[in-house]
Amino acid sequence: MSVKKYRRAVFLIIMLILTIVFYFIFCGGKNAIGNVLAGVISGAGNFLAGEYVPSYTFYDSVESQSEYTLKNSILNDIYPTGEYYRIYAGQGEACVSYDGYVDTIAQVVNITGQDDNKEDNNQNQENDVSVESDKATGGETESEKSTNIIAADTVTGNVYDRQDLNDYNFCQQFYTVTSITSLTKEIFRPSEFLDKDMKITHDSSSPQILIFHTHSQEKFADSTDDDSTSILGVGDYLTELLTGKGYNVIHDRSVYDYVDGKLDRSKAYTYAEQGIESILESNPSIEVVIDLHRDGVADTTHLVTEVDGRQMAKIMFFNGISYSNVKGNINYLYNPYRDDNLAMSLQMHLIGEAYYPGFLRRNYINAYRYCLHERAKSMLIEAGAQTNTFEEVKNAMEPLADMLDKLLTGVRAYWMRKNYAWCVIMYII
Repeated sequence: MSVKKYRRAVFLIIMLILTIVFYFIFCGGKNAIGNVLAGVISGAGNFLAGEYVPSYTFYDSVESQSEYTLKNSILNDIYPTGEYYRIYAGQGEACVSYDGYVDTIAQVVNITGQDDNKEDNNQNQENDVSVESDKATGGETESEKSTNIIAADTVTGNVYDRQDLNDYNFCQQFYTVTSITSLTKEIFRPSEFLDKDMKITHDSSSPQILIFHTHSQEKFADSTDDDSTSILGVGDYLTELLTGKGYNVIHDRSVYDYVDGKLDRSKAYTYAEQGIESILESNPSIEVVIDLHRDGVADTTHLVTEVDGRQMAKIMFFNGISYSNVKGNINYLYNPYRDDNLAMSLQMHLIGEAYYPGFLRRNYINAYRYCLHERAKSMLIEAGAQTNTFEEVKNAMEPLADMLDKLLTGVRAYWMRKNYAWCVIMYII
């Protein structure tokens, strides 16, 4: 066979394969064998695109491709920096702000959450439990410390594939669930939660964010009698940081856990609920409500990491899901915003994994409601513990404020896996 005939035969074979791919990918082929074949060829296309057309691989991080053309693709292969900058600058809805390629293999750590505390079957109401007293330590070991120096505009942590995140079992690595409840598949639906829009109107003319403390008397290892060294002082600093980012923030420093001169947390959530409902009624523009705590852990546990060379307390997002293993849904603690609460903490966790690896503990799930039912965008945040210094916890507010700002401005910390077979076809044609 002559070289000319050989090349023609190869070309015809390639065109036949491409025709099959087009049919089964774009025409909805029903044949199972065809689907398998299309998958195999598509996988080969993905590989070839990653090897020879790298701009397609990078652009996989962008959710919207409405303005993306073949011309752009070819240009970006020659001059890829322009595409990096375009996505970083926010021209086009990006999942995250990349400044380079992302490893396609997600690092999986802490696959299962552990609850080291005993189940308390006698506690039927949230007012009878303290947030800090019934939580596990989230699996951290004594004096756990990691070094993760990262700038706020740089992704160096884990960025997970959306296809993986849609899977219920995959997402369990991000959670610790107390033994008295269950994060069932009916309750936790990651595919829906990742689609929820967490953006708020960036208008500081009226209050947007409320920060309060159900347990205002929580202190740290070196706290004094001055409440500026307690969780209230931490709230002051978070308020300052968010205000500096352009938000209108109300910091409620009311005391809900100190009654008649005595520390009393048995009714703290009832008192707090009454207080914040009054604030929300007077300020209906508030969209985000944050109950800021510090955790209670074993005295041998030190929840600390290092960010930009400074010691910072670790952060944990806490969800009450109004569900117990004994009673099922706790109707008298109904929360119409449970889905939104779970979506917010999940998206926040993914942002933290991407931008501040090692900074977050696993999200904690408990049975009750706490004060998370007042707004769709409600969070209970545990900042460090009693073993942390005030400075460590205060420092942690800086990455936390950045994560909140990213969430509320629409950042999505995951990447999308697309089908690149058509890219290879277009390049060949």
